[in-house]
Amino acid sequence: MMKRLLLTAVAASLLSSAFLISVPAAQAEEAAYKLVLLRHGESQWNLEKRFTGWSDVDLTDKGRAGAVKAGEIMKGAGVNFDEVHTSKLNRAIETAQLAQKGMSAPWLPLQKYWRLNERCYGDLEGKKREDVAKEVGDDQVKIWRRSFDVPPPPLAVTDARSPVKDPRYADLDPRIIPASESLKDVIARVGPYWTDLLRPAIKSGKTVLVVGHSTNLRALSAWIEPNLDPKALQKLEIKNTKPILYEFDKDMNVIGRKVLEPTTENKE
Repeated sequence: MMKRLLLTAVAASLLSSAFLISVPAAQAEEAAYKLVLLRHGESQWNLEKRFTGWSDVDLTDKGRAGAVKAGEIMKGAGVNFDEVHTSKLNRAIETAQLAQKGMSAPWLPLQKYWRLNERCYGDLEGKKREDVAKEVGDDQVKIWRRSFDVPPPPLAVTDARSPVKDPRYADLDPRIIPASESLKDVIARVGPYWTDLLRPAIKSGKTVLVVGHSTNLRALSAWIEPNLDPKALQKLEIKNTKPILYEFDKDMNVIGRKVLEPTTENKE
């Protein structure tokens, strides 16, 4: 089923970071459900251009400010949430909490899911991209970063960077904790979250804010928009602290996707 979804062709004209699906204005008004995706704020390793993955890294001051601003933008857009979902990584959790502050809704229930973690970069975790490029070449780095099904070298269980012994994953079978992942692997990993948790929540009438990570949110987009093929997913850019609003019809078909922008009142 997943293979069929991922291999469905998509027109190049659908590739727009602001709006992937063009629909008549009258149809857009028929939105029955909403969902917002938000990538965490800039982290220290984003700034240093390091591979981050499942490593825990703090937000920069810019990242914290961006998270609060994202909350203000969502509030200004009139999006009212019922709950917030995030990964188990601190940079996403802090972003979610700061965004809730920005939208004056710190009371919203916050739920954490390991399946929303960023892709595991394996033995690349913590390394600077430029240093890896010097060692293996720019082309290989590009493959590891943007290919659909080629994961980086795996991380040994005995490596201090391995998440296997991290207490936040103590309830997981160690065999399902990734040692390295490609985009294809992350799509498979996030599938049960979409099928069993997020989609039913949306169908029940809840508006959910999902705070995650670059590759992970692209993987989730593969489930939200099954017409996106691997090439489209690889090119899909999800920027730090830029809220993406999805609108669905009553049958959960996507009828709109747009990046929310500041209103006149909350522009700096």
